[in-house]
Amino acid sequence: MDSILLILITIYVVAVVSSVLVLNIIQNYKSSKVRKRLDALEIQKNEINSMPIAPELSKLEAFLKNEKLEGMYSEWKDRLNDIKDNQIPKITEMIIETDFVLSQKDYKNVLHKLAKLELELCKVQTDSTNLLDEIKEITGSEEKNRAIITDLKSQYRQLYTKFTETETEFGDIAKPVHLQFEKISKNFEAFEQAMENNEYIEVTKIIRSIDDMLKHMQTIIEEVPAIVVMANSVIPNKIKDLQAEYKKMVEAGYPLDYLNVEYNIEEANKKIKEIVDNAKVLNLEDGLFELKVLLEYFDSMFNDFEKEKIDCSNYDETNNKFKNKLRKLDELMKDIFSQINDIKNIYNLSPEDIKLLEDSRVDLDKLKDDYKLLMDHTRNNTFAFSKLTREIDNLFNRLIVIEDRVDNTLDVIGGMREDEARARQQLEEIKTILKNSKNKIREYNLPVIPKVYFVELKEAQAAIKEIIKELDKKPITIETLNTRVDTARDLVLKLFTRTKEMMKTAMFAEMAIVYGNRYRSSIEDLDKCLSTSEMLFFKGEYKKSLELSINSLNRIEHGIYDKLLKLYGVE
Repeated sequence: MDSILLILITIYVVAVVSSVLVLNIIQNYKSSKVRKRLDALEIQKNEINSMPIAPELSKLEAFLKNEKLEGMYSEWKDRLNDIKDNQIPKITEMIIETDFVLSQKDYKNVLHKLAKLELELCKVQTDSTNLLDEIKEITGSEEKNRAIITDLKSQYRQLYTKFTETETEFGDIAKPVHLQFEKISKNFEAFEQAMENNEYIEVTKIIRSIDDMLKHMQTIIEEVPAIVVMANSVIPNKIKDLQAEYKKMVEAGYPLDYLNVEYNIEEANKKIKEIVDNAKVLNLEDGLFELKVLLEYFDSMFNDFEKEKIDCSNYDETNNKFKNKLRKLDELMKDIFSQINDIKNIYNLSPEDIKLLEDSRVDLDKLKDDYKLLMDHTRNNTFAFSKLTREIDNLFNRLIVIEDRVDNTLDVIGGMREDEARARQQLEEIKTILKNSKNKIREYNLPVIPKVYFVELKEAQAAIKEIIKELDKKPITIETLNTRVDTARDLVLKLFTRTKEMMKTAMFAEMAIVYGNRYRSSIEDLDKCLSTSEMLFFKGEYKKSLELSINSLNRIEHGIYDKLLKLYGVE
């Protein structure tokens, strides 16, 4: 029991010692981390404190030859004193205070103070850097400014050389350019004077002014020759050619008012004068661009003239085609309506076909009115040919629609006429077939003509009468007429076929009986069969008679049917 208690006590002591050790390790780690941040901030403070602001500021004492610079020196000195006497000591106190709180292991408060310390250091860093940069802007300006002015002088010489080599291309603007170069040259002299007087603020302004003037001069050297040649030669010549072509086309009757050529030329001349006047005072703002736009515009005018010529040609061609087609359709409509009553009396036209013709005539009259109006505009030179061409194309499309409608109706009427003519022709053919049927039945002296023949004959004759009756009706109903013709043709062909088959069967039946007579005396059964066949023949049952004779003879002579066909030449 004592040993167990000893073990438990030992475990408890080990656990407590371990916890204390772990806590100490964590605290030492936190302290070490915060200590590193605090040391880094102190190093940063020392770097700020050691910035060469005071040495740079002392350099200015040799330049203090004007009130403005003296005022700047006084202000910078006050700012430096504020940093050295107030801001840096304040940061030092904050570092000491933070170090004390860290020693007390008040980590929450330490972190808060570290954040404030970093913020204050950042502010002092910015103030110090800005102050040093402003001072160096003056102390280091002479060397920098000399380098800049040397480069600007090189640019000046290059531009002046280029100008003198191409001075003739500048025309009246050469003199203002010379004056501008002189002005730049005087600015170089002003720079030297300002440097001698240590007026470094003024020096910066002069350098900036020279740089801007040289950039502007670069644009002048590049653009003025182009402006001069375009304003004095290229565009005026283009305008002269345009005016000549415009006058020629107007005299030829082209409607060009919509292009406003004369007004646009007048405005273009004003704009050219304005650009040239601006160029004389070296104001080139968008001048070259505007001249290029004017040149493109006049080029486009020539394209418009060419397009107008093409449109005129297309218009004349389309107009001639339209006029001829309109005249022909108008004559056709007049011809149709001069015969419309006769057409109605002859053929049973549908109300839709009649209305279609009436509507087409109304549309054609409206089309003729619109065409007359278009011709008035054409003669008055009111619209451009491009617009006139679109209008004539629209009229042409309307004409085609009307023409198609009329053609469809004429196709119906023409179809009716063709059907009528075909029906009369087929009537004669049907009559001929019927006549042939009657003649054929007389070719062979049949003992009996079956009743079915007379029934079919009567039906065929009645159908022919229906055709004649339909053809005599006014107006003719083509659909009914075609039905009558089809019916009569079918009945007559049926009669003709029956007559032909009946004649062939009767002739063959008689041939079979005659051929079988040679066996009658020797074969009793054959004699009976042939007698029965003869009886059927005289009753008009020719098919049965033929079948009985052939079957009887086939028992005596195999293949008798084919033999008889060959013997008597029956097809």
